[in-house]
Amino acid sequence: MKHRITKNWGLKLVSFLFAVMLWIIVTNINDPISPLEVNNIPVTIKNENLITDKGQIFEVLDGTNMIDSVIIRAPRSIIDTLSASNVIAEADMNDLTSLNTISIKLYTNKYNDKVESIKGNIESVKLNIEDKQAKSLPIRPNVTGEIEEGYMVGNVSTEQNLIRVSGPKSVVSQIARAQAEVDVSGFTSNIGTDSDIRLYNEAGVEIRSQSIEKNITKVRVNVEILEKKTVPITYTVSGVPADGYKTTGEITSSRNAVMIAGKSELMRETASIEIPEGVLDVTGQRETVQTTIDLNDYLPKGAILAEEDFDGQIRIAVQIEQVQRRNLSVPVERINIMGVPAGFHATITEPEENYGIVLIGLNSELEQIDLAALEAYVDVAAWMTAEELTELESGYYRMPLAVGLPEDSTVVLEENWINVHITEPE
Repeated sequence: MKHRITKNWGLKLVSFLFAVMLWIIVTNINDPISPLEVNNIPVTIKNENLITDKGQIFEVLDGTNMIDSVIIRAPRSIIDTLSASNVIAEADMNDLTSLNTISIKLYTNKYNDKVESIKGNIESVKLNIEDKQAKSLPIRPNVTGEIEEGYMVGNVSTEQNLIRVSGPKSVVSQIARAQAEVDVSGFTSNIGTDSDIRLYNEAGVEIRSQSIEKNITKVRVNVEILEKKTVPITYTVSGVPADGYKTTGEITSSRNAVMIAGKSELMRETASIEIPEGVLDVTGQRETVQTTIDLNDYLPKGAILAEEDFDGQIRIAVQIEQVQRRNLSVPVERINIMGVPAGFHATITEPEENYGIVLIGLNSELEQIDLAALEAYVDVAAWMTAEELTELESGYYRMPLAVGLPEDSTVVLEENWINVHITEPE
């Protein structure tokens, strides 16, 4: 029996090897090793806390946390069941090298033991590691674009005032301001919108980095849109200058009109900016009164100045001059008598042929009066009213003399009394 088993053993070994080779050939023909390429495989970084617990932060460089191409080699029966979702790429911080690189480990989440090989075009993740920094910044609202003609931007505010940012020290240290922008082009009414918060350096260049973390990314910005209107400025002078002096009525100002802005309803109701009594007080003054006022103090509530180069300061001068006296001689025969009650007769009984009167006023106004055409008169009826007389008797009376001055003139006649004889015909 033993002889039968060991007989021709060489031939039997050859037969066995041939059978194995034949099996391999048959197997490869029926289920050959085939490649599969999958793309864009993300790399999961494990144990990040090994960096963050030290108060540091890392940034992946050159996009090395995404493998563009992975080639898998496995039997066709296995390959046919695999896809990109089955490929796992990991980089463990425990494997961090002194060059700040981590080897990438590739495997599949099924049939991994039947995969002959798996290889990506990127073999390691490159990192930039540095200290982490955080800072808080005020959020500045900013408007862009051209507002509609006849309108302007009023108050601009944000509903949150601060943003906290953190990230690599080299990046965070460059951040100088946080800004939320709103485009106001074409608007004529208030705006409320959620705006992205952007970060800028000192030079005004926007800083964009995926390594920067923000506690908020948007903020509500409210923009007030105001209507503009140009209105005159009016002044009221109060008080009386010193004796012998008068205001000329001339007020000179560095501004006679101003552009303001406010809500449309307020602008419709506002016709002028009035400087009230008491501001321009000339009491006891003997020379021109000059003062400076802040127009902001007299704007209607809710209105603002709408001129960028005007701060509201106005210089005002109220002209004051010494009054002049002008002596005139009026022929008595030219003095008219009016208002004589019916049945009575009145005559002037001055002893002189000419009666002297004095006009008091500013020189500029006195020069405008035509003295030759000036009419003097006595008004009997007006005198009776002033004396509370209802009936008149014959006799001699002292009545005030008046002159016909222009209605808009401030020239006055010094008080004059003239003798008048009243008779009642028999």
